Amino acid sequence: MAFPEDVLTEDEHVVLHLHPHWKALVRPVLVLLLGVAALVTAWVLLPEGDGGTIALYVLAGLALVLVLWLALWPFLVWRTTHYLFTDERVLLQHGVLARERRDLPLARINDHSMSQRFLERLLGCGTLTIESAGERGQSVLLDVPQVGKVQTRLYELVEAHHDKHSLGDGELREILTDVRDGNPLGNSTT
Repeated sequence: MAFPEDVLTEDEHVVLHLHPHWKALVRPVLVLLLGVAALVTAWVLLPEGDGGTIALYVLAGLALVLVLWLALWPFLVWRTTHYLFTDERVLLQHGVLARERRDLPLARINDHSMSQRFLERLLGCGTLTIESAGERGQSVLLDVPQVGKVQTRLYELVEAHHDKHSLGDGELREILTDVRDGNPLGNSTT
């Protein structure tokens, strides 16, 4: 499920579009493989006849429920979780049946940090915490792939956005000079 482009503004450009790290899919794949292996084993080992057939159907039903619950659902959660970094904001979206989206404008991001446990360092993922001005404060992004590079890229995006929307030293001096000379709008009087 691709991220809908219609949520972006006209001049906004996607810099990074991520899903949580693939490690989130290890357990679902193992559950699927174990379910299939259990069914094949039951099919081979159960006796022929009505009792074996009924037992096989019961095991197949149980395996199906477990695969749907422990394999398909986590896959759908992984697939519908988006970490989108643009040149204007960070969008966090998740939800299979219902959807939640949070926008963090780059101008409001105060701080960001990353953490990695030992296994996460080996796998190249981690947790990115973004602190923003506002009511909700912190946003925690779990299992971010290449979290160190993502944090560095986020820093670059915040700085570039700040530089793009703030006055440089020369512009500030010019405004102060105009105000001091009694020309607050910067219009030259001839």
